[in-house]
Amino acid sequence: MSVHRSRPLVVAAGILVALLLAVLTAPSAAARAKQPIPHPELDWMGSTILAHEGGDPANVPITAEATQTPGMDVSGYQGNVAWSTAWSNGAKFAYVKATEGTSYTNPYFAQQYNGSYNVGMIRGAYHFALPDNSSGSAQATYFVNHGGGWSGDGRTLPPALDIEYNPYGATCYGLSQSAMVSWIQAFGNQVHALTGRYPTIYTSTSWWTSCTGNSSALAANNPLWIARYSSSVGTLPSGWSYYTIWQYASSGTFPGDQDYFNGAYDRLQALANG
Repeated sequence: MSVHRSRPLVVAAGILVALLLAVLTAPSAAARAKQPIPHPELDWMGSTILAHEGGDPANVPITAEATQTPGMDVSGYQGNVAWSTAWSNGAKFAYVKATEGTSYTNPYFAQQYNGSYNVGMIRGAYHFALPDNSSGSAQATYFVNHGGGWSGDGRTLPPALDIEYNPYGATCYGLSQSAMVSWIQAFGNQVHALTGRYPTIYTSTSWWTSCTGNSSALAANNPLWIARYSSSVGTLPSGWSYYTIWQYASSGTFPGDQDYFNGAYDRLQALANG
């Protein structure tokens, strides 16, 4: 009888040992953050949008707004950019990828960030988010320390957060909708603490709806940069009644992605001034 009664105990002990081993061998958040990012040079603003949402990569939109100011965004994928040519072709602003996660910095950042400024553009820096890699606060700190700062010189746009489909796995990086909102808030709060500016949020309405539950919690402080490759900007995420920047195509007149600032040049200057 005692032998039969001991079998459940043996099974339970085996389960406990397996669970303990799983906990002990699972990589910590810090360990995951130190793992190499597989292909950061291929992760740029909108790199996952076309694959998931479709649209015309060379879209030429029909805008209802009276005035739109043309601009562009680039990353290490573009390499050295011919900024004088882009300026001559009408680009008035540029965003440049600075970082990804807490380990990658764009090797062309200086040429792109300083080069755009030197030809006369208003420029800014952006961070490609990996919410399953490390905390929002940690990534914000890394970003600001590696090019994502801001100065009130009238020529520097607020830092930007690129939050889109996961290029390495689950669409929402394994986070619940509430956890994703908290991650983005932590990133924004840390950027604000370090620079005095809340970041512009780049996303698509479809991703935002799926991964944040279409949260309106960020709209009060964060300008919206919407991605949609169509003739119009379409429905915006909850809480935003207008967009600040629209990425309307992934190729066109300028190197990199094609953007419109929603307003005249003096309003773009106002955004830079804070």
